[in-house]
Amino acid sequence: MRYKAIAFDWDGTLVDSIDHIVGSMKGAAERMSLAARANQDIRNIIGLGMKEAIRTLYSDMSDSDIDLFRQHYSDVFFSTEVGRKDLFPNADELLGELNTRGLRLAVATGKSRRGLDIALKTTGLKKHFSVERCADESRSKPHPLMLNQIMATLDIQPEDMLMVGDTDYDMDMAQRAGVDRLGVSFGAQPVERLECYRPVGIIDDLGDLMHYIA
Repeated sequence: MRYKAIAFDWDGTLVDSIDHIVGSMKGAAERMSLAARANQDIRNIIGLGMKEAIRTLYSDMSDSDIDLFRQHYSDVFFSTEVGRKDLFPNADELLGELNTRGLRLAVATGKSRRGLDIALKTTGLKKHFSVERCADESRSKPHPLMLNQIMATLDIQPEDMLMVGDTDYDMDMAQRAGVDRLGVSFGAQPVERLECYRPVGIIDDLGDLMHYIA
């Protein structure tokens, strides 16, 4: 088998949560009477850690206001549960098949640890993963620290891992870590942005990932 482990991004890769994130960011901005940002501008920051995402959208915001924005975002986001109904087609089945084949699975996400723990529970995907890393306990993408920590935990080398994601932050992080990368076409960013990082492929359905592990 070509790889020993696969790391997945979360939002826009395993879970169809992009519109929910956009709406939650807009809701937080409205609560703070901030100027609205365009949907595409918000989609472009999905994948970053929350602090980095807010700073990209509102560059002059103080640290205290960033903390307040994060709280408003959490209040809006968690007012509606993201669960199994929001999984992309074949997500659960794919992860189960990869486990059956002996692959170690990981999550590398810009979500907070609190947010990921809730999402792992509500989607029922927790059982599939050996290790997870979040932006608030590591470094925000595209810094490679999350992947480096995952590889250290699993005791594998870069050539043993594949990173799957929907943004150029995922692709850039994997490239910096020396890890092969596979893009998905159904997430936050257009395929053209992913292709700049020379992924091994771009898939239109999660089930197509199986073609890349043989």
